[in-house]
Amino acid sequence: MEIELILSLVFFAFCAGAIDAAVGGGGLIQIPALMGSLPQLAPATVFGTNKLASICGTASACVSFLKRVSLQWKLLLVIGVCAFISSFVGAACVSLVPTAILKPFVLVMLIVIALYTLFKKQFGQVHVTQALTSKILVLAGLGSLLIGFYDGIFGPGTGSFFIFFFIRYLKVDFLHASALSKIANFMTNFAALSFFIPAGHVLFGYGLMMAVANVLGAVLGVKLVLKYGSGLIRILFLILVSALICRLGYQIVMDFI
Repeated sequence: MEIELILSLVFFAFCAGAIDAAVGGGGLIQIPALMGSLPQLAPATVFGTNKLASICGTASACVSFLKRVSLQWKLLLVIGVCAFISSFVGAACVSLVPTAILKPFVLVMLIVIALYTLFKKQFGQVHVTQALTSKILVLAGLGSLLIGFYDGIFGPGTGSFFIFFFIRYLKVDFLHASALSKIANFMTNFAALSFFIPAGHVLFGYGLMMAVANVLGAVLGVKLVLKYGSGLIRILFLILVSALICRLGYQIVMDFI
């Protein structure tokens, strides 16, 4: 049974790594797998172990993207620092904001993003290299602060929000937005782990095994998106956002029942 449990977690971690490297949302696969396989775990331990596995895959994706996609270092620095700080603050405030309040708001936002992306065919298909003006850096910083805080305090859909924001306001394509979102997600995961590890909410045995599988999945995911480009990422992005909409919609209905 222990071997079956490990193989199951490793398999789902590999799949999560591949999806997460492309468009984010690996937690949609990894968290239910942990909850189903280890139902006795406290939610905080599930989230902490998930973060340990996912941050390794995200780090691998970051390295791969940085080698193959041209990104501006000053922009990366602003995004990374702002995402880390706000995610840390969000995690510290997590007990102050009931998730029941956030769920309907996030659901509406995801529906708007899905419809906008679906009907605006050229959205995210063209990359515009812009000079790093103060306005661009301020926009990148503000977006990363807001989305990073959301990730720390709640989380679902963070990768999708980052990608949508970078395409809409930084005028990049899906490929570059995905690369930028990996940097931001790595920093938000790092901020969360800085809470979970000292609190003892990480199972290192399971987490490290899943981390290896997550990295291997991330390698495959990055190869696919680099080969097929923004067209594939757009399709995966719409699928992921649709899955998030269904998941949050179901949770909201169940909360009222």
